[in-house]
Amino acid sequence: MGKLFGTDGVRDMANMGNMTAEQALEIGRALAYVCKEYHKDKGTRPRIVIGKDTRLSGYMLETALTAGVTSVGVDVLLLGPLPTPGVAFITQDMRADAGIVISASHNPYHDNGIKIFSRTGYKLPDAEEEKMEELINSHELREFRSTESDIGKAKRIDDAIGRYIVFCKNTFPDGMTLDGIKIVLDCANGASYKVAPIIFSELGADVSAIHVSPNGMNINDNCGSQYTDDLKAKVLETGAEIGLAFDGDADRLIVVDEKGNELSGDQIIAICAKQYKERGLLSKNEVVATVMSNFGFFEAMKKMDIDAAVTQVGDRYVLERMLEDDAVLGGEASGHMIFHNHHTTGDGIIAALQLLSILRETGKPLSELAKIMDIFPQRLINIDVKEKPPVEEIAGLPEATEKAEAELGDKGRVLIRYSGTQHMCRVMVEGPTEEMTNRIAEDLADVVRKSIGC
Repeated sequence: MGKLFGTDGVRDMANMGNMTAEQALEIGRALAYVCKEYHKDKGTRPRIVIGKDTRLSGYMLETALTAGVTSVGVDVLLLGPLPTPGVAFITQDMRADAGIVISASHNPYHDNGIKIFSRTGYKLPDAEEEKMEELINSHELREFRSTESDIGKAKRIDDAIGRYIVFCKNTFPDGMTLDGIKIVLDCANGASYKVAPIIFSELGADVSAIHVSPNGMNINDNCGSQYTDDLKAKVLETGAEIGLAFDGDADRLIVVDEKGNELSGDQIIAICAKQYKERGLLSKNEVVATVMSNFGFFEAMKKMDIDAAVTQVGDRYVLERMLEDDAVLGGEASGHMIFHNHHTTGDGIIAALQLLSILRETGKPLSELAKIMDIFPQRLINIDVKEKPPVEEIAGLPEATEKAEAELGDKGRVLIRYSGTQHMCRVMVEGPTEEMTNRIAEDLADVVRKSIGC
């Protein structure tokens, strides 16, 4: 990856660095140029879909991207606020040439990002991102301008939400409803604030929705998949069977059971893997996870005789492995889950529907289903850093890591990596006891802070 595109598109603080209106215009121009190349010998006009979450800066970036795309002679279809997986679906459904999502996912409102899907509904391949980056850095596109009737047009697609609602509902088993089930939704004041309550209500659930009043600055603000206290309280208050928390662009899901206990993505995947295997849906008898998945997850897969493939962190890497192995189920502990028999990308709403179908089919409470795996004590510490040297070159860290691994033996592990989207180093330790796990994690984090911390 170059310095513009990271592990999940382009990210930065809004109106700074790579996330200015000027840079967004250039990204729009570069993507439009790449799409236009595809149509060169077809005599047809390309179209690019643009959707966004609820961040204040979304208006600015949407306008700049639209200007860039139309200046190259490509049309724009504006969706407004819609979950990231919704944009992927609409891109494919409307036979568009690409889909742009303006979102920084679970980050605070002052950040923003640009993710791009290809015409197939999958995230744009590395090779095309690299081509775009070359075009932007060379500035050659500034001389490539459409004029007169060749300038692109932009129009708003009013039924995008309705199309996506139907798509999601069609992933739920035929003939099954959610009648009588109490559900609490936390929409993080983000992109799912309209669609999620409609989807679950139309399937028959008794829905209580919280954090569904976005104002441009409250997205992910002590709510959603990373902050579940409000969701837990509401589940207990209403006597709900389940609580569902989405992040700002609704591509990830974290769940709360009827007792107010939080379930990770690992637990949700484990529950679904068991059911998929029993239904004969688990292609290749394989689930794809990442290095951040809990030890207990892998132990559960062994007990169920399910193969667990492991990738580096990032849903794009999970999907790459799934495509290589023809797997249908994969994801991350953070809540990104891909049900490839239903969608081309991670989708928090679809993941929730698959889990709810299991609740309805088994008749068991979620707290009982969650017993499918034991969670090993895990401590994750995020450290803001001023630079990102190779981990093995951080002063004192190799020695500290070696000492920690020797103490843990075969009863735990250490994983130290940088965030792909933020100036942050993540120190993760799993061990046999809370005391040992916390102590080792703090010791390693202190080494990182002293060397490269802000």
